[in-house]
Amino acid sequence: MAAAIVRERRLLAQQRAWPPDVAGRWELPGGRVEDGEAETDALARECAEELGVHVVLGRRLGGDVPLPGGRSVLRIYAAELADPWASPQAVEHFAVRWLDAGELDTVDWLDADRALLPQLRALLGDGRA
Repeated sequence: MAAAIVRERRLLAQQRAWPPDVAGRWELPGGRVEDGEAETDALARECAEELGVHVVLGRRLGGDVPLPGGRSVLRIYAAELADPWASPQAVEHFAVRWLDAGELDTVDWLDADRALLPQLRALLGDGRA
């Protein structure tokens, strides 16, 4: 699960700190759904843990993107910060960064996140989607 958190037509991305094979690459905030947990509850929990902020989730974006190993998929939901003045922090990552539509190609996305760049551009209002 991942959240496409948007504020002022900019998308929040975070830079992986681990594992070593993907450290330094960028992704959307999120994580795994635990047993008995609803997808949206898991995503809200992961954003609080990873960023120190609460989010309000919206509609689902795009389809399922298979993750390496083939046993799980990435699903992305549009999201906003519950407190528009909150400052997300890189609690478990190297960095966080707000990107506008023109900057989406300037970071090295994880492959699964990169597959959804057209939907993310559309969410930000970029006509290239």
